[in-house]
Amino acid sequence: MGYTFEQLTTSDIPPLKDLLRVFGEAFEDVETYQGAVPEDDYLRSLLAMRHFIVVVARGGGEVVGGLAAYELQKFERDRREIYIYDLAVAKEHRRRGVATGLIAELKRVAAARGAYVIYVQADRDDAPAIALYQGLGTREDVHHFDFIVSG
Repeated sequence: MGYTFEQLTTSDIPPLKDLLRVFGEAFEDVETYQGAVPEDDYLRSLLAMRHFIVVVARGGGEVVGGLAAYELQKFERDRREIYIYDLAVAKEHRRRGVATGLIAELKRVAAARGAYVIYVQADRDDAPAIALYQGLGTREDVHHFDFIVSG
């Protein structure tokens, strides 16, 4: 099966919702990704924001994978970085070059925006993701900390 890769635009609400389903199933966290899907107007406004990037992979006409990324404008220099927040491929389409194709399309988008680097985090126990990312980029060992915001 051949795959196509494309960046979503403000008119692409249905494929974005399809991607949320793929994320929920791939991450085994359907409640987070399907339990309270935002209204179309919210998703449209999100897709309209320049700093929010969504790339999907289609196979056989359906969304089989994708990524959500953010463009970060740096303050120390006039430059940009791209952070991959989520990337997933439906189980039956893994190990077929889909994730690599998604990152290649994001690299094209990043180059057009003048970004100098794309980065992503991987959980220590996610061996397939780590293998993919090591094959495409340079590994940096860093620590990640969450700060809970209470209201």
